[in-house]
Amino acid sequence: MVNISSTQDAVIGDVEIAASPETVFAAITDPEQLKQWWGDGKNYKVERWEGDVHVGGRYRSIGTGHTGDPFEVSGEYVSVEPPRLLAYTWEASWTTGVPASLVRWELSPSASGTRVRVTHSGLSEYPQMIQMYSNGWPGVLGWLKGFAERKVPAKT
Repeated sequence: MVNISSTQDAVIGDVEIAASPETVFAAITDPEQLKQWWGDGKNYKVERWEGDVHVGGRYRSIGTGHTGDPFEVSGEYVSVEPPRLLAYTWEASWTTGVPASLVRWELSPSASGTRVRVTHSGLSEYPQMIQMYSNGWPGVLGWLKGFAERKVPAKT
């Protein structure tokens, strides 16, 4: 189950994933894995993900929205601490005129595998973005959970 809350500045999502922090971290940093799970084809689908995962490195995600229109999200990695922390700036093509925000992934071991908390902050001047991302992050976390849990080897 994905839990979403918001503040005046951020959208915060939490989910438990039955996979190791290393598996989850790879899923959120490896371009080949990211394009497999980020999007469902109904709302939008990421078709290409490029990333140079180190502090100061850049990433770019390119895809198609549900109307067939292209979109792009890009930014810079500001924290990379495998397998527990990843943070990057977020600049989306559909938010023209809105300054970059920050996405922070915190991964911690849990009894079931990994507790994931994602915080999308820097939104205080744009309440409409808080609403939009409050609707979007549950899907993203759900797709990540499904993907990472399918990657877990069967116990014998």
